[in-house]
Amino acid sequence: MRHGVFLPIFDELADPATLARLAARADDRGWDGMFLWDHVVYRPPVRAVTDPWIALAAMAVATERIALGPMVTPLARRRPWIVARQAVALDHLSGGRFVLGLGLGLDSSGGELSRFGEETDDRRRAAMLDEGLDLLAGLLSAEAVDHRGEHYQARDVRFLPGTARPGGLPIWVAGRWPNRRPVERALRHDGLFLIDTDDPADLAGITQQAAGLGRPFDIVVEGWPGEATDDWAAAGATWWLARFDAFDVSVASVEAAIDAGPS
Repeated sequence: MRHGVFLPIFDELADPATLARLAARADDRGWDGMFLWDHVVYRPPVRAVTDPWIALAAMAVATERIALGPMVTPLARRRPWIVARQAVALDHLSGGRFVLGLGLGLDSSGGELSRFGEETDDRRRAAMLDEGLDLLAGLLSAEAVDHRGEHYQARDVRFLPGTARPGGLPIWVAGRWPNRRPVERALRHDGLFLIDTDDPADLAGITQQAAGLGRPFDIVVEGWPGEATDDWAAAGATWWLARFDAFDVSVASVEAAIDAGPS
């Protein structure tokens, strides 16, 4: 099982240069990845927020080994073709270390959907996510795409260059336990980021389904820095991410967790 750092990019961390320095520190201390929240606003007392995609570019050039990516980008508030271009650019910039985390998104995190006139209906956003994922996979394939769907169009396009990583960059899809539909959605791609579970026993059915795919599939969980992770590894998790409190995160606390090394 690999270990990563999972950072809310708020207040003291709302600075791409700071995040690049932390990523370089994690790269040096033996961590396997660093992943960033993706929000445009967040609920109080958070005040400052930065852009994760710009920060990831800074992190990519500051590191040599660790995996990097947004965890997760709400695809329904983005245009899939822009995400595809940005993801491939970051994949090349990082030398094939980019992981694309995608999900449904929430308005309750600070009104980042309703404040900007984005879709707030969960079912409609889920339909947009499903269609967007299909379109995105096509655009990332470097093959010709002619998509005319309910929510998106991409008429007779082929995106080059392709991804830097042989076989394409991994797409991880987020899901909140115990909802099953996000799990089924994730199984069509390369990984599941399972949110809101603290019990390794919850992975039992998921690992069985993943084993039946006949291809690599990541199961990603999170916990607090310093927690034991052996039970997660035994349950079949392939990644464990050290999380931080969005309202009480500091550069010093992240540095201390990074310096302590993976559990």
